[in-house]
This record gives sequence, C-alpha cells and structure tokens, in this order.
Amino acid sequence: MQNKDLVNLARLAVEEYIKNGRIISPPEMLEGILKEKAGVFVCIKKKGDLRGCIGTLSPIKKNIAEEIIHNAISSAARDPRFFKVNEDELKELTFSIDVLKEGEKIKDLSELDPKKYGIIVKSGFKSGVLLPNLEGIDNIEKQIEIALSKAGISHKENYEIYRFEVKRYE
Repeated sequence: MQNKDLVNLARLAVEEYIKNGRIISPPEMLEGILKEKAGVFVCIKKKGDLRGCIGTLSPIKKNIAEEIIHNAISSAARDPRFFKVNEDELKELTFSIDVLKEGEKIKDLSELDPKKYGIIVKSGFKSGVLLPNLEGIDNIEKQIEIALSKAGISHKENYEIYRFEVKRYE
C-alpha cells in the first residue's frame, strides 16, 4: 500500500461529496492497510493552513478504508472550526492521513515526545486529542496545554494522559 492510495481515497471521497453530495464506497478489493481496523484522522490543508481535521481514536467502521472516507468528508464538511469546503477550493487542498496505534496511559511526562507521540487528555467526561509531530509544537508542555484547552480542562484539574503513535500518509 502506497501513501498516495490512502491520500487519493480521502481526496476522492471529499470531491464526490462536495461536488455531488454522495458518499463513495470503498474499493471492492481492499489491499494492505485499507482492510485493517484502526482509528484514523484525516487532516486537510489549503496553502499550508489547516482547513479541517476530524478523526476517530479507535475504529468505528468495518475497515480503515471506510474510516478514511467518512473522516475525510467530516473534515471537509463538519469540522466546527471551519466553513464547509466549497468546490472552488478542491484543487488547492492537500490531505494527510494518520492511522493510530492503540493508546497507553503514561505514568510520567518523561514518557512523552511531541514529535513521536500524540496525546489524549481525560478528566471525567472531557477529553482532548492532539496528533504528534505538528508544526510549532516542539515541547511536552505546549502539547499538553493545547490538548487541555481543546478538552476544556483546566491545568488545575486532575487529568490523565495517554500517548499514542501514528503512521502518517501524505
């Protein structure tokens, strides 16, 4: 499975949905990673700036192909931080796919590395997620601060931190 196959599937899903309002089906013959099950994030950028990013921490669909299709559409049309992508923008968009490995609770901050691990912060029913290796996030403190903010968790609250690795396709 090549990087472009996953990215092309995300692009095709978004283009078909934005142009025709249809959700594509996964390819009939799934190969390699596309037939596995995992959480998947699809991030869309326009001229280097984030345009949408939605994902699942664990699988909710039958396979990674379906996770990509549904999360790509959600990134383009349902990310509450952005307006829905319009047809004129499609040619300017770039996609990245992060396939998540199982998360693990950490005992100490020394177990974190923002370049290698994404994090999940949890306090009660609130949780926030931050993918690894994001531009401008080069230390653990900043990574935790942003994840807490996304979750609406105060740094004074008791919270747990989980780390996870991803395989990124661009």
